[in-house]
Amino acid sequence: MSKLQHLPQEDWLPRQAVHQARVRRYADPYLARRSAGQKHPVEDFLFTYYTQKPGQLLRWHPGAGVVLSGPAAADRAGWKYYRTPDDGDLAVAGLPPGTPAVTVDTVAFVRDRRDALQFAGIILAGTAARPAQFGCFGLHEWAMVYRQDKFDLRHEYLQLRLGSERTDEVVQENRIRCSHFDAFRFYTPDAVTLNSLQPSRENQRTMEQPGCLHANMDLYKWAYKLAPLLPSGLVMDCFELSWRIRAMDMQASPYDLSEWGYPAILIETPEGKAEYVEYQRSFAAESQELRQRLLRELTPLLESTGSGPGPAAERTEGPR
Repeated sequence: MSKLQHLPQEDWLPRQAVHQARVRRYADPYLARRSAGQKHPVEDFLFTYYTQKPGQLLRWHPGAGVVLSGPAAADRAGWKYYRTPDDGDLAVAGLPPGTPAVTVDTVAFVRDRRDALQFAGIILAGTAARPAQFGCFGLHEWAMVYRQDKFDLRHEYLQLRLGSERTDEVVQENRIRCSHFDAFRFYTPDAVTLNSLQPSRENQRTMEQPGCLHANMDLYKWAYKLAPLLPSGLVMDCFELSWRIRAMDMQASPYDLSEWGYPAILIETPEGKAEYVEYQRSFAAESQELRQRLLRELTPLLESTGSGPGPAAERTEGPR
């Protein structure tokens, strides 16, 4: 039996409080806006596009291989993928029999979420191994409104910074090379054929690369989908990277966000393109560090399924 780390209540309750304060910095303004029927084009995104809700994010998890002891641990006994450790587990953690405690039920998670675990490993390892590409200049957002008048498309509360005609010209004047399916799938019909790549759900595992803003934002998705196996500190590191990328992504978009306090990155100009790439390179480097941290957490779990994060895992079909 592997060593289990023990965290007594006097240690883990303060960690939980720090995590919750970290989450509330982002979640509380969103919840207040939602209650008031207001929207924010940048700061609502992580709570509306992704499936993790604020209440779920507020739950602090120590990650796999940790025993939480103390009376407050009993509150977690009914949480999904938690279990009460037996006396053998307690002994491994250095605790006497009958100590009130909980731990993440790694066996049950791997049994129930094997496909999700393996698919996350495929995406993370594959993306980490590819060279970063920096020539997209955020044109995916522009392609989503290309010829919007023809398709009667409108963002309900944002205006185009350059107007429809000039926005269409920017799309036509530039090479579009988006490698991320979950951005590409929102293109207008006339923009689809302008993309030099044709990403799909089927080729996602071979096409994602670490220069892509959306692939880097999705580190948050892979992290929270594997909760409670992953420590919440790592999940929040991914969340905060995604938050900053979303802000930059929208600054480079065709929308006018000046009234929201977000100055535009003018990607239709050489100077704006250079500014975009500078941000993109910084985010790519930061995302690669987070990918490696995620893979270090996932590797022993992947090995327990008989699949590592490398080429052998490529044969495993992921969830659709």
